[in-house]
Amino acid sequence: MFVTGGSVNQESTRQDGKRIYLCIDLKTFYASVECVDRGLDTLVDNLVVADITRGRGTICLAITAAMKRLGIRNRCRIFEIPANVRYTVAQPRMRHYMEVSAQIYGTYLEYVSPEDIHVYSVDECFIDATPYLSLYSCDARTFALELMGAVKKRFGILATAGIGTNLFLAKVALDITAKHAEDGIGVLDEELFRQHVWDHRPITDIWGIGPGIARRLERLGAFDLKGVTQLPEEVIYKEFGVNAEYLIDHAWGQESCTMADIHTYRPSASSLSKGQVLCRPYSFEEGRTILREMVESLSFDLLEKRAVCDCISLYIGYATPKSQTKARSPTIFVGERGTQNMAREPNLCVTGSRKLPEQTGSFSLLFSHFDTLYRAIADEERTIKRLNIGAGNLIPEELRTCTLFNDCEHETEERNLQGAILNVKHRYGKNALMRGASYRKEATGRERNKQVGGHHA
Repeated sequence: MFVTGGSVNQESTRQDGKRIYLCIDLKTFYASVECVDRGLDTLVDNLVVADITRGRGTICLAITAAMKRLGIRNRCRIFEIPANVRYTVAQPRMRHYMEVSAQIYGTYLEYVSPEDIHVYSVDECFIDATPYLSLYSCDARTFALELMGAVKKRFGILATAGIGTNLFLAKVALDITAKHAEDGIGVLDEELFRQHVWDHRPITDIWGIGPGIARRLERLGAFDLKGVTQLPEEVIYKEFGVNAEYLIDHAWGQESCTMADIHTYRPSASSLSKGQVLCRPYSFEEGRTILREMVESLSFDLLEKRAVCDCISLYIGYATPKSQTKARSPTIFVGERGTQNMAREPNLCVTGSRKLPEQTGSFSLLFSHFDTLYRAIADEERTIKRLNIGAGNLIPEELRTCTLFNDCEHETEERNLQGAILNVKHRYGKNALMRGASYRKEATGRERNKQVGGHHA
């Protein structure tokens, strides 16, 4: 177990009455795992993680640090890599990455309690370090270095860390300042935040501020967080509603949420969603095939949770027409998080939602409602590149309210059949029993059943 001397580093961010948080990120995680397995070095060797079977337009899920130093951006597409750069291509192995991530999480648990850690993503986590600084007689930087060192020693993966007096500052320290520190550790309190982050641009580098929010702030005359603090609060609330509170707090480097709040949080309403980016532009009718598969998968999820819903939502993203690709010059910002396109092409998506007349988890009923919504909002003349569906207001199946207009007997029979199909899938695999529509040329269900998160397992 980690034990160190009692001296406190002058760079320690601990202050009386303040909590100290760490945000640890595993650098180029997928690429690092592949390098370790091949005996390569992410700092020296060129490697990309990408499914090249999808063509040269496929996105690289990760590239090594060596390629980043060549000026190649993370999450680039294969065709964007300069022709003179030689590199190894690794097929994504999502299940393997999740297993390594779980093992690294187990390493963190050798130092901290589960109540003081929050897994933010497969390669990133937050840790409330406050009680451990006195336990191990060290400062926050030393503690972070110990955790990073344990990961490097056991798994060969480099990590960076942000240290802050609240969760937001720890995350911003990781995203903005850690990458420029020799030891890979960034440190922020509210004073340092005002000195080093207030004027940082592009504002999209800041956690929680995407291109959409940045566009709206730009219209108000704010291009960085300092600009946000100079806007009248009533103007921000008028533009962003209740979300203005978070934006204002973060502009001042403040965050009231604690680790305990994260672990005790329970949403007032629950929902399920599914989405996929299609490998090519799909016609209106082809899109219905994908919609059918997604709704069926959603109904299986509802069955497993023994839940029903009473509202649905649908997002349709269109392929960009060739006539629009050169019609306008997008506003591009290149920052800590890579390239951000701030321009919005007109009419590239459409959304819709419906309140259902019944609470249901039935595939036939759900598809009927989704299909009606799809036909109502989709443009039959345009090709589709992305579909997202959602089911909201989930409640336990036993609390469902039936009316005289519900065919409860038919729904019970269908649910029993769905349950039998689900049992077969659990025993023999997701592709053991499929609808005939999933064997159409445009269908994606069989291939996606072999994937994790839309990528090769």
